[in-house]
Amino acid sequence: MLTVDFDRLGLRPGDRVLDMGCGAGRHAFEMYRRGGDVIAFDMDADELAGVRELFVAMKEAGEAPVGAEADIKQGDALSLPFADGEFDRIVAAEVLEHIHDDVTAIKELVRVLRPGGTLAISVPRWLPEVINWKLSADYHNAEGGHIRIYTDHELIDKVTKAGRFNDGTPGTAMIFEGKDYAHGLHAPYWWIKCAVGVENDGHPLAKAYHRLLVWEIMKQPKVLQLAGKVLDPMIGKSMVLYFRKPETAGVAGA
Repeated sequence: MLTVDFDRLGLRPGDRVLDMGCGAGRHAFEMYRRGGDVIAFDMDADELAGVRELFVAMKEAGEAPVGAEADIKQGDALSLPFADGEFDRIVAAEVLEHIHDDVTAIKELVRVLRPGGTLAISVPRWLPEVINWKLSADYHNAEGGHIRIYTDHELIDKVTKAGRFNDGTPGTAMIFEGKDYAHGLHAPYWWIKCAVGVENDGHPLAKAYHRLLVWEIMKQPKVLQLAGKVLDPMIGKSMVLYFRKPETAGVAGA
């Protein structure tokens, strides 16, 4: 279940790519399949071990192009262990809403992105997330849970200014290139979960809707694909923002 559109991101075989806050690795695996030189980055050593195992299995099964490379790296999003401009493409999917110092994390993403490189950031969309918070305190008060709800304007502002914050020059501001919405079928599921109890997986309505989502993910029936296309712009649970780092300081302007 992918959130980011890699065609829109501009991913090409041979690109050096970072999946920051990779979790179980869903985006890292797709970037590897597309021929990227992938680093899956996270704080969770157990999740990273699982990601490494699947990278190895994908290579052995021939699911990645010859020459593509994939590895894992554990660390802190506030101090990425990579050189300036090391990556051609970066994905940060559903991670910034968990980080208290999100501005520093964004600065680090911009720092390690090469000039001309592209960045995709996804976070929970404002309206579906507000409904979740109002229905259930447990949804966001859990350890490691969501600590903020972004508007598109807030996140665009933080990212486009991050280049300025890094080196003090106005010409390196990130360029916002557009946004998408994803997972429109998933927002009602979380509203149900928040209404009946986020830990109440046995509730009949939650179980029934979960079976629907499993059908969507595993079988991709056309009727649900169509429903998703209709619902994504209206109630898509995730908002995806795309940015580009200027080739030179003079490109972005003041």
